[in-house]
Amino acid sequence: MRLHRSAPVAERPLRLEDVPDPVPAADELLVRVRVCGVCRTDLHVVEGDLPPARRPVIPGHMVVGEVVGRGSQVPAGRPPDGTRVGIAWLRATDGTCGYCRAGRENLCKAAVFTGYHADGGYAELATVPARWAYPIPATFSDEEAAPLLCAGIIGYRALRLSGVAPGERLGLVGFGNSAHLVLQVAHHRGCAVDVVSRGGRHRELAVAMGASVVAEPGELEPESLHGAILFAPAGELVPPLLRALRRGGTLACAGIHMSPIPTIDYDHELFGERVLKSVTANTRADGLELLSEAAETGIRPRVETFPLAEANEALVRLATDRIQGSAVLRVSG
Repeated sequence: MRLHRSAPVAERPLRLEDVPDPVPAADELLVRVRVCGVCRTDLHVVEGDLPPARRPVIPGHMVVGEVVGRGSQVPAGRPPDGTRVGIAWLRATDGTCGYCRAGRENLCKAAVFTGYHADGGYAELATVPARWAYPIPATFSDEEAAPLLCAGIIGYRALRLSGVAPGERLGLVGFGNSAHLVLQVAHHRGCAVDVVSRGGRHRELAVAMGASVVAEPGELEPESLHGAILFAPAGELVPPLLRALRRGGTLACAGIHMSPIPTIDYDHELFGERVLKSVTANTRADGLELLSEAAETGIRPRVETFPLAEANEALVRLATDRIQGSAVLRVSG
């Protein structure tokens, strides 16, 4: 499913096309795609909220598949053909800049992203640098593993950056792909979780998954949260969320794109060592840690599946908040 020009997803801009098989570069694996998750970042790529980086492009960056080939520099058996691997949003970095050397590769200015700079997983075959392919724990089905590769990883990093400790109170704003996974991690750590969502189906899911409070925007009690994560790309929610933080609390903004943030009142919204922080991509360590913790603790995504040819429909349903949990495209296998 290829994107030739940015357009609203309501126009169904992705085209189902036959294209030549990708050829792995010297350091890359060739992967036969089984499933690919559908992410809100895909919406931003398709609709042009992110500056176009490649056209045409095959979107998709929550990819689960099996190794079927390799470039000349990838040793045979590392990993063996047939091994199940995952491909995530962050595809490669320069490995030499100060950020990479400091273990902060998510901030590398030369970063390359799957389904944006390079073709992604809305296809039968995809490539990935071998060192950026994630081993998938056997405990997960293909459909369960796919959302973990972005929604899970970004949510996991956002939870870390929120500074919420085990047993404290966390706020989640927007209850979709990432948030329903973060809630499970936070509950496993003994946290109370308050959910803010406008969507009726999302609110029902939050209640079913054990949220302590399910509220409309603006209904959170002042100074009630130790930390919060904003998943909704709505900058106007930042000031009321800052007011909902206790002193010393952190609001982590987890979207790759956000509408403008209104003026912040320093005295009432930021003072008291409250912190406003963005979440930018992830490190490989984030991905490995999330997959390990999810496997050990029984964290599972709620999934709705679509055939590859219905990628446009999956994006429309995501854009109109009609997906409960995560949408996943079934490609092969």
